[in-house]
Amino acid sequence: MKSPAKHPFLTSAVTLAAVLAAGALVRGLRPAAAADAPAAKAPSVLTVSIVTPQTETWPKIVQGSGPLAAWQEVIVSPETGGLRIAALLVDLGAHVKRGDLLARLSDEGLQADLRKQQAAVGRARATLAQATANLQRARAVDGSGALSAQKLDDYRISEATSRADLESAEAELDSIQLKLRQTRIVAVDDGIVSSKSAVLGNVVTAGTELFRLVRQGRVEWRPELDARQVSALRAGQGARVTLPGGEQVDGRVRLVGPTLSTSTGRATVYVSLPAGGPARVGMFANGAIEFDPQPAQTLPQTAVTLRDGRAYAYLLGPGDQVSSRPVTTGRRKEGRVEVDDLPADARVVAGGGAFLSEGAKVTVASAAEVSRVAQGSGR
Repeated sequence: MKSPAKHPFLTSAVTLAAVLAAGALVRGLRPAAAADAPAAKAPSVLTVSIVTPQTETWPKIVQGSGPLAAWQEVIVSPETGGLRIAALLVDLGAHVKRGDLLARLSDEGLQADLRKQQAAVGRARATLAQATANLQRARAVDGSGALSAQKLDDYRISEATSRADLESAEAELDSIQLKLRQTRIVAVDDGIVSSKSAVLGNVVTAGTELFRLVRQGRVEWRPELDARQVSALRAGQGARVTLPGGEQVDGRVRLVGPTLSTSTGRATVYVSLPAGGPARVGMFANGAIEFDPQPAQTLPQTAVTLRDGRAYAYLLGPGDQVSSRPVTTGRRKEGRVEVDDLPADARVVAGGGAFLSEGAKVTVASAAEVSRVAQGSGR
């Protein structure tokens, strides 16, 4: 048999096999815990509280926007013309009552005409008295043959003519007295002076607008709604209007426009607002009309996140990982918002959605922690 030293390749193979065997032995001697150690856990990005959708009965809401206008306007103008404005007694914004004096026209010429016509009436009455006395005397001697039938007829005609002259003079007197009363420009109803075009000293003509009133101080909100929205409305439904300054005013639908505009396809809704409030004619306001309460699936508004023009809710899944779910929002009330397309038993992250991403891991706060945080925020 040949010596091993004479076979170098065989010697190297034996050496390599020994090294591999030693390595396998070392691996076999590693602790089992080190071999089976799990991968490191993903960290939690946020501690959150969880809510589930609630079903509540809310009134259905129709949103709209439109101007504020007077319920009715009252135009105040003189009924007689050719007279000068002698006095202006109210200004813009004045609250007036029915019959209040707003302006006065000069009446010197009419006072002179009045005295002249009163004298004419006096003459007519005297003439009538004389004609009546003549007729009575003529009748007294009618049977004696002292007067002819023609003369008696003349007395009758004279008496009738004098009576007609008196009536004409009295009618003219009434006309002058009426014109005198018309020199007093008064409010025809309660209201607020919204416009004044009268100028002191100006000679006016009959029918010229001097003042404009918001009748009874009543203001209306007049949004324009489409056919689908209008079909669900009726008089008496409640509305809440938000004014430009942020004030909210409650009102009632007075009238739903009977026709739709041929150019816009929309109809005007007339919502009465309370008199004496902050609403002013000419404002443009947004608002909502409430009607027909219906069930609504709701979440806290903090549970809905707006991103890229859409609304999302984050749902808690296995392993405390969250996933985003698009939702359609609707009515809002007292810090809650109506949502669609969520399972009734969905576990929704109550807040902090802006800090979450798809598949992020969260820590769910216990009820005690949630209560402690709520109490702290209340203080």
